Amino acid sequence: MKYLFYFFILALLFSCSQSKKELYSITDSFVESLQTEFESYGMLGGNEYIKITRDSQYQVMPVGRLINVKILNVVNDEVYKKLEGELKKHYQNDKRVNDVYINNVGTIMIDCRNK
Repeated sequence: MKYLFYFFILALLFSCSQSKKELYSITDSFVESLQTEFESYGMLGGNEYIKITRDSQYQVMPVGRLINVKILNVVNDEVYKKLEGELKKHYQNDKRVNDVYINNVGTIMIDCRNK
């Protein structure tokens, strides 16, 4: 029973890190595409470009030169604040990203607008 508990904890940690890796991969591809492929995804958003991680934890949608990251589970504000911090750290040295912040509707925005 003790081993089963440890296995469950390790599996949970591994799945969370895989989900974040996939999330970063998706957001990185949108950041890159705004430099190489698209000037903007349009003001109404790129609904046809919406990506959801394989584990259905996160949804990523480009809107203009912003990238919207939404957690698909019901979570409290602390979970969003933690993800905001992780994304800020991920993009801290990336000159293509101006800011990462929680917007007024509670999702996270990655700001790639031209200064």
